[in-house]
Amino acid sequence: MTTQDGTIGVLMPRDIPAGDIVAFAQRAETHGFGELWVVEDLGYRGGLAQAATVLGATTRIRVGVGLLPAAARNVAFAAMEIATLAQLHPGRIDISVGHGMPSWMRDLGVWPASPLTLLSEYITVLKRLLSGELVHHDGRYVRVDGLRLDASALPAQVPAVLAGVRGPRSLAVSGEVADGTLLAEPVTPAYVRQALTHIAPDRPHRMVAYNVASVDEDPAAAYEAVRPALAVVGEPDWRPHITPLPFHDDLVSLRSRCDSPREFARSLPEEWVRQLAVAGTPHQARSRLTDLFAAGVGSAVLTPVGTDCLASLDSLAAVL
Repeated sequence: MTTQDGTIGVLMPRDIPAGDIVAFAQRAETHGFGELWVVEDLGYRGGLAQAATVLGATTRIRVGVGLLPAAARNVAFAAMEIATLAQLHPGRIDISVGHGMPSWMRDLGVWPASPLTLLSEYITVLKRLLSGELVHHDGRYVRVDGLRLDASALPAQVPAVLAGVRGPRSLAVSGEVADGTLLAEPVTPAYVRQALTHIAPDRPHRMVAYNVASVDEDPAAAYEAVRPALAVVGEPDWRPHITPLPFHDDLVSLRSRCDSPREFARSLPEEWVRQLAVAGTPHQARSRLTDLFAAGVGSAVLTPVGTDCLASLDSLAAVL
């Protein structure tokens, strides 16, 4: 669904049963969600393969891939795959590229000495290839010696390439080279505003925000449903998300006193949960989305919670 403020999308859970993938995508389209984002996380499923499947099973909904790790995917072959999807499904595919989780990339032996340099080179070359340019690039990490995608393989509409990043320096790179930024959950209006100061875009720049979400006529039930997904918020990698919040110091202190992420999630005050998720009654959830759009988000992507992803999707559709 696209409103006068922005687009409301939904995220396909990374651990969704394979037999539910097509049903989830088709139901999201039927409900009227404007976007469907698929996940590429190490050990789960490939993002481009999922995107191809759901694009072929739907007719209207826009599909995003979040996110391709620059260190793990050769830029030329990624460009070929992306161009094919964009050619077969014009105007319906968005791609985000990021560093990847450092621990995962280190496990694979591909974490670079300068992640920022790699990301900048990668997105720059990927965009040039998708635009049909003849590319000569001899960078620190990305090397392409005279490659151009064949005219028969070029899409009529070049897909947007976003940077999936979170820290200040990475956000600055996104503003320099990407068409937009994908912010992982949790995304608050304060985080969006701070991120935009680091991105400092001087041209159109699309902001996509993931947020854990639960909608229920009983707001207390919705808040409880999102708690497990907020367990990671106290970990160091999520510091950029919570630094702008007025309760940042208290949140860090709470995490230090808890023996486990699970205990931390259970101990979060309800007011913090309301700010860290899109949760509550349909009216409360819509109000939260309005705040995100006002802060600069162009696409708000709701992340379902719970074990029954199709039922969760149906409940989230109440915000539409």
